[in-house]
Amino acid sequence: MTSIEPVALTDFLATFWAGAGVIISGAGYALLYAWARLRRQWNLLYLAGFFFLLLTGCVLVLMQTAHLEGHWQALALLMLVGYLLAPPAIFRLCQVTHVHESTNLDVSIHAPPTF
Repeated sequence: MTSIEPVALTDFLATFWAGAGVIISGAGYALLYAWARLRRQWNLLYLAGFFFLLLTGCVLVLMQTAHLEGHWQALALLMLVGYLLAPPAIFRLCQVTHVHESTNLDVSIHAPPTF
C-alpha cells in the first residue's frame, strides 16, 4: 500500500492554487452547463467545456504537487470522469422530473406516468 507524502514547502503555493482552481473551475463548468441548457444558449457549452479543461488541468497539477500515486491517482481521475458526466445526468433528471411544471423544457422522452 502506498502512503501519501506531505506536500513539500516548495509545492505548497502550487497545491493551494490548484485546489482553488478545482473549486472555481468545477463550479464554473456546472453553472455554465446548466445555464446553457436552461436558456438554450449553446455557445455557452463551449465555455463550459473550457472550464472543464481547466478543471482537468488543475486536477493534474494537484495530483502532481500533492504526490498522489497509485490508486489515489485512479480515484482522482474517476472523480473527474464523474464530474464530466454528473451535470448532464442531473439536468436530464430534473427535466424529466419537473416536466409537468414547465412547458419551456424540451424533453425528448416522455416522463413516466404518475399514479
